[in-house]
Amino acid sequence: MDPDDVRNDWASRSGKFSPAYYAELGPNEVSETLVNVLDHYVHDDARIIELGCGSGRHLAHLQTNGYGNLLGIDINDESFDVMAEHYPRLAESGTFHTGALEDIVTEFEDDAFDVVYSVETLQHIHPDDAWVFEEVARIAGDLLIIAENEGNSPERGREDTAVSYVDDEFPLYHRNWKQVFSELGFAQLIREPTSRDTIRVFRAP
Repeated sequence: MDPDDVRNDWASRSGKFSPAYYAELGPNEVSETLVNVLDHYVHDDARIIELGCGSGRHLAHLQTNGYGNLLGIDINDESFDVMAEHYPRLAESGTFHTGALEDIVTEFEDDAFDVVYSVETLQHIHPDDAWVFEEVARIAGDLLIIAENEGNSPERGREDTAVSYVDDEFPLYHRNWKQVFSELGFAQLIREPTSRDTIRVFRAP
């Protein structure tokens, strides 16, 4: 798949792995870990953005736990209709951008956010668009948190292959995430495997 194919697939996604699918699942163990990490490292007025926020289940959990300065980006414009239905308080109070991550993050200033986080989004960035990781690092003023599949689920995130396909449909690109962001000057503070993903917390240089 080329980069446009990857983006178009997520922009029009329905059914499994769609915004509605994740809204029905609601918060999970990653949501809980996000709250625990933020409670330890930042104040509740921290400026927080989720890359690939979908319908907002993780952001809504942060809001429930006292965080109010919340932003999100998602490529699927259905995300925000679903958010308005499932998480109306978040939809009304947050700031949201519709579009590809590669098109939006370049518009933010350096260190624009106290916390930048992503849950199973960066793993779908096409190798041709890997430059965007520098942009993600550039806008993260304090913490960068990622939860990506690194082999916790069968046949996903395996280091001996460059890419696998989820349900034989869309690609998951395998990377050494510690290396990616360490080379951009970030220090890894936490590595915590979950049943599905590995959560990594980095501090900005």
